[in-house]
Amino acid sequence: MRQRLLTALPQTQCTRCGYPDCASYAQAIAEEGAPINQCPPGGAEGIERLARITGRPVQPLNPVHGNEGPRHTAVIDEAWCIGCTLCLDACPTDAILGGNKRMHTVIDAYCTGCELCIPVCPVDCISLRNVTGALSGWAAWSAEQADQARARHASHVQRREREAREAAHRLERLAPGQLPEAGSPA
Repeated sequence: MRQRLLTALPQTQCTRCGYPDCASYAQAIAEEGAPINQCPPGGAEGIERLARITGRPVQPLNPVHGNEGPRHTAVIDEAWCIGCTLCLDACPTDAILGGNKRMHTVIDAYCTGCELCIPVCPVDCISLRNVTGALSGWAAWSAEQADQARARHASHVQRREREAREAAHRLERLAPGQLPEAGSPA
């Protein structure tokens, strides 16, 4: 059932449901009885899909988690971008490209509109652009887009885990006397 629940979610990885990603929300619905009305990007149709799978009654979207609306993509004002890379780390689908102290840009086809890049930007150079007009929920999102977002998120998670292991391995190779003292500059 968890896999069926996962495919009923649009895979924006936005965390608005209160879980770190869509897979965690699907797991919580399946195993912990989490409410099925916490996904604003999935909207009313998403709730109906989850209700059919779980056998629970359809409920309105819980406004605590946001409102259903059109799908957006992030746009970076390249003239203001300082290249801090904070948005790169925040993007759950690696839809943002750029280097340290270099201008960044968003690959529209990979952006889920999760909005996670906006609060981390220290210069407020990221905004949202409506890409679906009045269409919202699953009417603004296709199964193919959801599959692509799920795959890109899985790749993102694997990359972050690999980078963490590599960093830990580099620290382990340092001799104990080479590690910086707590509170001292590195």
